[in-house]
Parts: sequence; C-alpha cells; structure tokens
Amino acid sequence: MSVTRIVKAVTDRIAERSANTRGVYLDRLDAAREKGVYRSTLSCGNIAHGFAACAPLDKARLAGDVTPNLGIVTSYNDMLSAHQPYWSYPDLIKDAARELGGTAQVAGGVPAMCDGVTQGQPGMDLSLFSRDVIAMATAVALSHNMFDSALYLGICDKIVPGLMIGALTFGHLPAIFVPAGPMTSGIPNDEKSRIRQLYAEGKVGRAELLDAESRSYHSPGTCTFYGTANSNQMLMEIMGLHLPGASFVNPGTPLRDALTRAATRRALEITALGNEYTPIGHIVNEKVVVNGLVGLLATGGSTNHTMHLVAIARAAGINVTWQDMSDLSDVVPLLSRVYPNGVADVNHFHAAGGMGFLIRELLEAGYLHEDVRTVWGDGLSRYTVEARLQDGGLAFEPAPAQSGNPKVLAPVKDAFSQNGGLKLLKGNLGQSVIKVSAVKAENRVIEAKARVFHTQDALQAAFKAGTLNSDVIAVVRFQGPRSVGMPELHKLTPQLSILLDRGFKVALITDGRMSGASGKVPAAIHMTPEAKDGGPIAKIRDGDLIRLDADKGTLDYLGDLAEFMARPAATEDLTSSHFGMGRELFEGFRALVGTADTGASVFG
Repeated sequence: MSVTRIVKAVTDRIAERSANTRGVYLDRLDAAREKGVYRSTLSCGNIAHGFAACAPLDKARLAGDVTPNLGIVTSYNDMLSAHQPYWSYPDLIKDAARELGGTAQVAGGVPAMCDGVTQGQPGMDLSLFSRDVIAMATAVALSHNMFDSALYLGICDKIVPGLMIGALTFGHLPAIFVPAGPMTSGIPNDEKSRIRQLYAEGKVGRAELLDAESRSYHSPGTCTFYGTANSNQMLMEIMGLHLPGASFVNPGTPLRDALTRAATRRALEITALGNEYTPIGHIVNEKVVVNGLVGLLATGGSTNHTMHLVAIARAAGINVTWQDMSDLSDVVPLLSRVYPNGVADVNHFHAAGGMGFLIRELLEAGYLHEDVRTVWGDGLSRYTVEARLQDGGLAFEPAPAQSGNPKVLAPVKDAFSQNGGLKLLKGNLGQSVIKVSAVKAENRVIEAKARVFHTQDALQAAFKAGTLNSDVIAVVRFQGPRSVGMPELHKLTPQLSILLDRGFKVALITDGRMSGASGKVPAAIHMTPEAKDGGPIAKIRDGDLIRLDADKGTLDYLGDLAEFMARPAATEDLTSSHFGMGRELFEGFRALVGTADTGASVFG
C-alpha cells in the first residue's frame, strides 16, 4: 500500500530533519543490545538481590541467562478509576509468564495523577511536569538491568507519554503497552455538559452537579469521553505498541484478561533471546510517528499530544514540528465523532467498529504507512481486526466491513470533514494550536476586543459580575510551562460556552492548556513564546482588537503593530503559585522546561 503525496512528503522531511539525531539514537540502542543478555552482566551479589524475594522456581530460572524475564512498570493506584484495574495485573502476568517458561517482576511504579481531580486546583500545576517525572521513574525501575522485555501498565493523560519516553530511553528492550480499558457508559456526555452549564449559571446546586458527575464517572476504567487518556490508547494501537483490538475493551471482562495474557506471551516471544527480537526503539521510527499523528487527526484527538508526540518522538531521535501536524491536518479526514466532538463515547466508537475499522479505512485510503514493525509482527494491516473470545481462547477477526454507527465512526468516503481536528495558528502574536473538530464553522473566525486575565479565577469573577456579556477574546496568560507548569484551563469551559450560547462571539487565547476536552469554543492554546518569556501575549491589553481565523490558521493583533511591539511586556509575581501542594519541589523543572512547540520537556 502506498501513502498519499502529503503523508509521504511530511514523513520524508521528518526523516531528513532527524537524520543525525536518529542515527545517534540507533547507535546507542545497538550498543546496548550488543552487551548481551542483561543479567549476565550482573555479579552474583547483584543478581541475588534481584531475585531474593522470588519463589524458588523463579529464582532457579533467573539464575541462568536463558529464561526471559519481563519487567512490569505499573501506574496502579486505587484512587483513580483508570488505574484501579491494574491491581490484579501483576499476578496475572506472572502466572502467564510461568506457564510459558518465563518470569516476570514488578520493576517499579510510576505516579499517576488525574487532571479531572486537580482541574482548577493548585495540584494541576504539577500535571504536565508529572510526564517527565514518570519518564524518570521508568528509568529508575529499569535501571536494575534485570529484564529482557517490559510491559507498561498505563492509561491516562501524562502517564502513557511518560512511560513512552522512559521506554524509548531503554530502546533496546522490547516493550508492550497493556491497557485496562474504559468504564462502561454512564449518563450521556451532552447531559453532563448541560448540568455543568446550569451550575455555572447558578440554576442548579452542587448536589445536582455532583450527582451528574458521579453518574458519568461511576466505576473502574478510563473516563469515556475522547480526551487525552483515550487518545493515548488510540495512539498506542495505531503505532503498533498494543495488541490489536486491545484499546477499548472494558476492564474486568474475560476478553480483557485474555488480551493481557496474550500480551505477556508476546513480550516473551520478542526478546533478544528468541528469533523475533523487536526492540521498541526500532519500532518507533518516522513512519510510526506519522501514523500516530494521522490517527490523532482522524479522530479529533487531544491537543495535549501536540506536545506529547513531539516529546515522545524526540526520545527516539525524531524531530517533529507543529507545521508537520498542521500540514497533515489539511489532508487527513475526520472519521470519528466522540464527545466533545459529538455526543457518543468511546464505548460507542468501539462498538461501531473501533480501531480495526479506523485503521483499515486509513490504510486503504493511503493515509497510514503499512510497512512498519509492530509488537504483533511486520505490517500495520495486522491491526485491521477486532479481538474476540472463541471457544475460551483469544481470536482475531477482520474488522466489520461497514460501520455499526456512521454517526460515530465513518468510512473515508463519508468523512465528517475532509481535514483533521487540529490546526496551527501563526501571526504577530506568536504561534499556537487550536482544536477545531468540535467548533462550528460559523465560530471559527472571530474578531473582537481582548479581555486580559492572569488567573482562571479572575475570568470567572468577571463572568459572575456580568462584565463579559459581549463579543470577547479572553486572554489568560502566565499559564505557560515556565510560569506555573502549564495547567489545563478546562475549568473555564462552562462560562465561555454559556457566552457562546448567548449569541456572543467568543474565543480564548492562552499559553496554558485546554486538554483533550477542548470543545465548541475556539481556543488558541499553548501560545509560544509564553508570557513569562516576554512573548507578544504579554503585550496584549484590554480593548485590543484581535482576529482569530482558524480556517486560514492566523492569529493577529489588529492595530498599530509598531506601537504594539514597542510596548513593555507585562510581568506577574508568580511566587504564590510556586509554593504549596508540592509546587516548590518543581522550581528546577520551571527553570529547565522547553517551549510548548518543542514538547514542553525538561530533557532538552
């Protein structure tokens, strides 16, 4: 299968741009591989510490060099619904490995925080930085050099990107990502959104709001809307790092357990001890990264991945830009409508044909590279299937020929849009990204006066005071990674949505984030340079006329540009936002972090 001209052109220029860094990465990977079976380099004292707590059979196997040992890196905790199902995975994996003649050990745990819990709270300032902490925790877990392959148990927003960066740092090790699946469907997402807006208007109380939220987020499993967590799962499958069909199977089901056992088997088969050695550093190349970008665009995925995919690619020596994403977005069709881009949830997407249908459609239309390596073998066409239980065992069947619900998952010929859900905005205010898949066409161009805020609370206070009842472009600055860690500003969604519903032209400009939950209000996010660095966003004043054109991809101050650029950049004393809830521990991160368009990473 050949790819379209634009997909090939973007892939080729990424490869050319990355030739030196990718070459250095692969040389380091091969050097690590050439050192041989990893436990063989350990002294007797080293390895005795490494298996002291194991059962006798596992000790006997680990004492030699020929038994594959799987490292389990887990994000388990029992407070967060997405990660709670992982409590049983280590025992299941260990039992499956023993049955196959291998061993498995929990190498370590990584933190897993939830943006849903910390939304609008001080803890949110740690959210983006937690990705790089997770990467470092992964490195610590694998640093014992006891493992021939690794299984990564992670789901949500920063956890999978952090695990990916850590896994690629140990790129000589095979790696399989093992999901836990979404919770079953609760109340419809549009009903949840309606109650949120009523609460913001003071028309219902906290009791009604909490009841609606609890009926939406109600059981173990990932939240069912298409935010960063479920975008992560889509990415791991379309990039060939999950088992086929694994992303959206509900937790606690026989099929979910069968997929986890099969992942264990496969992780044992692809070590350097066998004939199918498949290190993650060889899988994740330029074509696989582009496949991930195409999947993100075709599903209207999370804006957070405009940073995460850049950082992940860099960990493999690959240099991706926002322009690459924008050029792909111009040609990749939008094939799914899942909340906030529609009313359905990921369970409806999965039932309509899910990832197998999506991948087949994109492959056949030339939007994906087929000639890639995956954990399941060579060729992405292996993923045009869905997982089933047959006669008590795991089986894979071809994805359905027709979508089970064309309003949720469409074929390429009936795409919801002829371009993807993300857009790069450039202009005299800098550059940013915008998610347009849920924004109506009539709301994608707005010219209005600015109202400037330095906190979310200040904007909410203005809303409550009734001073935002007009066409307005709300500017919320000093929210970037160097300022306060780049929190999500999704707390503002109800207020801005209400203004839009009242008939006003409304948009948001910020150097913060709006997450995968970005919805119907046009939001120019991840503004670079950020206000802390003196970017043009720091020069905007109340009443300045600004034009945001998501169709043309422009964002500009309208007026005397020379006068605007000569203005001093606003400053803000952020000291109070750097202490409390652990934020003082991240001073070094705020000093080291890169810009949003380079991945907002502390690793350079």
